Amino acid sequence: MGRELYVGSISFDAGEEDLRVLFTVSGTVSSVHLITDSQTGKFKGCAYVKMSTADEAKDAIASLDGALLLGRLITVSEAKPQKPKAQTAGGYQRKPGPGKAPGKGRK
Repeated sequence: MGRELYVGSISFDAGEEDLRVLFTVSGTVSSVHLITDSQTGKFKGCAYVKMSTADEAKDAIASLDGALLLGRLITVSEAKPQKPKAQTAGGYQRKPGPGKAPGKGRK
């Protein structure tokens, strides 16, 4: 098990310091990263918390999954590795049709 945790269902009123204080019951918090919408910059209600050891992360899952933070029950689980995002222009990638080379326009 790793040291990084995924925290979901966080109150939109919560900040990094609220999470840091809560997670110190399980040990030393190395970092807190709040997830925000890339377009609006608004907090999405989830975060990544990194503990200093894997044992502290395990303890945080056991003791804080389902804990109440600012009026909401949070979820705490081991963070999964992110899948690399495909680079696309405009967020849409079209597969070439039969007999067409990628990147070639119609003539």
